[in-house]
Amino acid sequence: MVLGLTHAGAEDWARMRALQYGRLFEATKLKVASHALAAVASIWLFRDVAPLSMIFGWALLLGTVVAYGARVDLAMHDVTRHKLNAQEFRRQVEIAALTGLVWVAPVAWFTLHAPDSARLELWAILALLLTVSAVIIPAAPMATVAFAGTVGLPVICGFVLTGALPMALITCLFVATIMLGTIETSRHFLMSRLGEAGVAERNEVVSLLLGEYEEGDADWLWETDTNRRVRAVSRRFAYALGMEVSEIDGQPFVQLLAGAAWANGRFHPSMHDLAERLKRRERFANLPVQVVVRGEKRWWELSGQPRFDEAGDYAGFHGVGSDVTQARASSEKIAWLARYDTLTGLPNRMMLTEALGEAMLYAEQWRTRCAFLMIDLDRFKAVNDTLGHLIGDQLLARVSDRLKSLMSETELCGRLGGDEFAVVIRDASDLSRVSRMAQAVIDRLSEPYTVESHTLFVGASVGAAIGPRDGGSVEELMRNADLALYRAKDGGGGQQCMYEPALLAQAEERRKIEFAMRHALDRNEFHLVFQPVVDTGDEAVVSFEALLRWENPELGTISPAKFVPVAEDTRLIVPIGDWVMKQACIQATQWPRHVKVAVNVSGEQLVDANFHNCVVSALAMANLPAQRLEIEVTESIFLRDAAGARLALERIMALGCSVALDDFGTGYSSLGYIRKLRFSTIKLDRSFVQGAAVGNRESLAVARAVVAMADSLEMATTAEGVETEAELALVRKLGCTKIQGYYYGRPMAAAETLTLFQKDRRKAG
Repeated sequence: MVLGLTHAGAEDWARMRALQYGRLFEATKLKVASHALAAVASIWLFRDVAPLSMIFGWALLLGTVVAYGARVDLAMHDVTRHKLNAQEFRRQVEIAALTGLVWVAPVAWFTLHAPDSARLELWAILALLLTVSAVIIPAAPMATVAFAGTVGLPVICGFVLTGALPMALITCLFVATIMLGTIETSRHFLMSRLGEAGVAERNEVVSLLLGEYEEGDADWLWETDTNRRVRAVSRRFAYALGMEVSEIDGQPFVQLLAGAAWANGRFHPSMHDLAERLKRRERFANLPVQVVVRGEKRWWELSGQPRFDEAGDYAGFHGVGSDVTQARASSEKIAWLARYDTLTGLPNRMMLTEALGEAMLYAEQWRTRCAFLMIDLDRFKAVNDTLGHLIGDQLLARVSDRLKSLMSETELCGRLGGDEFAVVIRDASDLSRVSRMAQAVIDRLSEPYTVESHTLFVGASVGAAIGPRDGGSVEELMRNADLALYRAKDGGGGQQCMYEPALLAQAEERRKIEFAMRHALDRNEFHLVFQPVVDTGDEAVVSFEALLRWENPELGTISPAKFVPVAEDTRLIVPIGDWVMKQACIQATQWPRHVKVAVNVSGEQLVDANFHNCVVSALAMANLPAQRLEIEVTESIFLRDAAGARLALERIMALGCSVALDDFGTGYSSLGYIRKLRFSTIKLDRSFVQGAAVGNRESLAVARAVVAMADSLEMATTAEGVETEAELALVRKLGCTKIQGYYYGRPMAAAETLTLFQKDRRKAG
């Protein structure tokens, strides 16, 4: 690689040759001078033994070749810019070889005509010339090697021809030494050139980076002396302070950053931190400092370290700085978004969790109690569904404002998500205070709202848990407050409920029920029982209500009151309801043709897109006429999706099925739906039947109103829960058309239902 014989034209080859030959022009004068002196010495030797014409002809030829070579060498001064190519490299070697051939002429002439002493003198001149070339021209090693070889080989041959073998051997060794020395010298020269180039490149990069750094928009250099006064002020630093360089030089560093606040000492604590680090001569990095620039507070990020002179004495500080005001504002915004709800501006779940954790630590430290209230809005979904999410969001903002108005310094309210809110009470030593807060929340949030000309009514339910009594961790306390809220919602809403250990047991039971229910259908754990409904006049069975029962090997007999709500919440009611529908239709085919089967359907089933197909499939599988299937629904179906429920029922009625309204009057009631939907039957809840039988005036009035309304709308009425002679006499007197209750039969297995018709046939016979 030193000689340049390999990889010609490659990037590394061109770079190496450029580094070598870039210094060649510096030795051109010495090269010309050495040849001139050698030529003068040779002419002096020729003066008596060769014709003058020959001497001057040779001298002229040598001068021409050397001059041409010098011209080529001088052209190499800018080779580092465009890099040496292979053609230029060969030209250098060719010129060196040509110069050597010119020097071979006197060698050949002296070998043939001159005495031995003259030959030795000429060889001494050539040896000196070779030595000078090897020493002063390391930039072109291949050219020097070519020159040495061209000159040395004829000399060796001359000594051999004249019989001077020792001189031939010495000359051979000398030429070889010159060549090897040239290569080694050139190697050291090339290494030094590479080192110089590396240093130059690093200096250039550093200068470039410093230039870019100093000219940047947000970064600057700063430096102080031993008295912490600014020295070597950079333009960017002055610009960042809004001052001129001359105004800053020599000023106290901390005072400059503090601005007008320096006079009264009321500057940000970060400034004290900076001053202490400078005082202790302590290195620091990325230190955030609040500074005052033109009266405006900004955030800078400073890095610095102490500097020392050559004697090791402290000489001040130097470092870099940047304005991070925008970045800090962005990070603060991100931090705010991570801890606050964007819609209401209230603390979000993360911040509430942190606040509750701090409250629990405080309670543990001071042996007090804290509380967590979980709040859920009642009837909020109806607002979203009817008026849209824009109105709903505005309503949530109004709710948050009302919540904030109820809070004191030791209480924090926030939004968990959706229509769920929460309150953290730091000091709940007085438990009555928790109850008062819960009731205040219910009362305040239940007041009417006016949103874009709409008057809205929503309520609130509250579940509360006391820490550490109801939970030793944040997760436990929040879970238990949620269980209490679930109990409050289950009670109809608008209530507050305090956590009790029984709620956790109920939740665990609910979890077990849900887990077992997911496999109940596959394991054939469900079965149906049927309760007869009789005609009030002749007491003949006109229909059966299909009732679902569940027997689990581990949990035993599970009440429908427990597992049906779980099935509805988990939507397992859809596949279970499909199974019930099919089994009920199959069983109905075993009864007389005039007897119907009634199947209870939940709101979850009605809003399912496949419900209509489920009914059609069940009727087709059992080959049961649609007129013999009655669908029973409760008024609660109209609370979730009134339009969807109405459409589903209308499609079922179009098939020929009848629809009965169950538990009428016990919950949400709307006479509008009774008018729009042609129910076949209205079922009077057992609470009204039993209340009217014992003389309760309200129950009797409701019962009479329901029967009268049904008659006017040409609907049948079924009295539920008839168990005694007195209740039977009452419902007959009221005019109910059908009766259902223990008086005529308890829910029975499918096989037992057939015995009722066998008895009727025996009576008829």
